[in-house]
Amino acid sequence: MSRVRLVVVTGLSGSGKTSALKALEDLGFFCVDNLPAVLLAKFLQLSVFAGGELQKVAVGMDLREPHFLGEYRRAFEEVVELGIRPEVLFLEASDEALVRRFSETRRRHPLAGDRSVTHGIREERRLFEDLKGSAAQVIDTSGLTVHDLKKTLWKYFSRGPEDHALQVNLVSFGYRYGIPLEADLLMDVRFLPNPYFVPELKARTGMERPVQQHVLAAEAAQEFLLRLADLLAYLLPLYEAEGKTTLTVALGCTGGRHRSVSLVEELARRLGRSGRRVQVLHRDVEK
Repeated sequence: MSRVRLVVVTGLSGSGKTSALKALEDLGFFCVDNLPAVLLAKFLQLSVFAGGELQKVAVGMDLREPHFLGEYRRAFEEVVELGIRPEVLFLEASDEALVRRFSETRRRHPLAGDRSVTHGIREERRLFEDLKGSAAQVIDTSGLTVHDLKKTLWKYFSRGPEDHALQVNLVSFGYRYGIPLEADLLMDVRFLPNPYFVPELKARTGMERPVQQHVLAAEAAQEFLLRLADLLAYLLPLYEAEGKTTLTVALGCTGGRHRSVSLVEELARRLGRSGRRVQVLHRDVEK
């Protein structure tokens, strides 16, 4: 159990805890929001002991759970008894930033009652003084965008470059069945010679070597792959710097069985050789 990393995400209302959990989820953490403190040890026993696969867990805990401040110390002690040391990530922001955020979202501050939002913020700040003092990391989100917060968390919580390396999803598809809605970049490869009209290749797919050889023999196919690889070599580091975790590149031909499949297979090989994380999906190859 000592190998399990537990991050407790807490802090002031409106400081960005939900965004922080989403960023940690992208880093491979199993995330649960608004978990009652009294259930923390039981949750870890059920999810970690039972499965044995979870090694990174993040839980959101704050004043949405009425008994949190009175119960979190005992909850943390129970977790330590399990062999897990919780890391508290505390988020805060200036009064001005929090007031603005509550105004924009039109949500009530949990401690405001019939008073002003400012009163609720200051009361919450007072109540959280002890927990903030025990935090492993305190982040002021006043001047941070969602992307800035994500980058900050990645620098602190990532264990290596592989944790925030962009994953490239390559999808082949047939235009007759519609464009993939998840595509970030869309390429039409119907300009290439179609193996469908070659009798010995018609019943085969781009997963098979003879079809791949036929498609890749075209000079236009080689030029296309070269230019697309150059484009991705330029774009992928920019997307990574922005904090993007996945990029879906879709290549389409008429039926999604020959040309697009062949090119996706070859592009996956080339990106794999360059060290990129690649997943391949041939959406329509069996249709």
